[in-house]
Amino acid sequence: MAIYLTKESKVLVQGMTGGEGMKHTRRMLAAGTNVVGGVNPRKAGRTVDFDGRAVPVFGSVAEGMRTTGADVTVVFVPPAFARAAVIEAADAGIGLAVVITEGIPVHDTVAFTAHAEDKGTRIVGPNCPGLITPGQSNAGIIPADITKPGRIGLVSKSGTLTYQLMYELRDIGFSTCVGIGGDPVVGTTHIDCLAAFGDDPDTELIVLIGEIGGDAEERAAAYIREHVTKPVVGYIAGFTAPEGRTMGHAGAIVSGSSGTAAAKKEALEAVGVSVGRTPTETARLVLERLEGR
Repeated sequence: MAIYLTKESKVLVQGMTGGEGMKHTRRMLAAGTNVVGGVNPRKAGRTVDFDGRAVPVFGSVAEGMRTTGADVTVVFVPPAFARAAVIEAADAGIGLAVVITEGIPVHDTVAFTAHAEDKGTRIVGPNCPGLITPGQSNAGIIPADITKPGRIGLVSKSGTLTYQLMYELRDIGFSTCVGIGGDPVVGTTHIDCLAAFGDDPDTELIVLIGEIGGDAEERAAAYIREHVTKPVVGYIAGFTAPEGRTMGHAGAIVSGSSGTAAAKKEALEAVGVSVGRTPTETARLVLERLEGR
């Protein structure tokens, strides 16, 4: 089992013929992802060769879905065009849109996430590394060779920390790893992933990675208190951040004690979440929880 992404997922890549799209489509294919097409109106009808596999380019998401049965799109288009690309995908009825693009204006993100919700499309991102179900499918830029299938579910604001925890816990492995992005507005939240992992029979423990700024982790703590029965281990980036300064992602803004790593750690620990102060300590806490210590 997994959440959101499986070996059955059929993936389109919006922006596949650009530099980043080409590079990461090749990586996704190498990881076993069923990439069924790219989308570029100016190059519709062509095919692109990826190490002997010909991937067709469609003029629209709707055309790609009609032809291939695609149910996932990965968005690599520039920030100025991301809003239109995601709205196009939602209007076509795609089930999941993974928005890798960073630097999208917040008002554009607000517009396309609201539109996607109305259309029943799940958004992961923007400004995120995507998600991976090891051994099955990889939609985005997460390295596929640093872990293996296993029993940990991971949800993270930070791409880099996603990779580090995946590597630190590679001997156990992961059901699905979801990088939700660290912008002030994102589609899929910590809470969404907590709920999905809670329902996944193959996820035994959940790792939640947050960072300073905002109140997403505090809201996740409240959800855990009421709804989550599986063990959760957390890590909050930013314990050494100086007070009164905006740090990291656009959402990492701390006001007084609100949004600090210490406040988030306290909120999570109050509901039974073990919280590490470093990624390595977090990995150790995962091992201890899995061993029942």
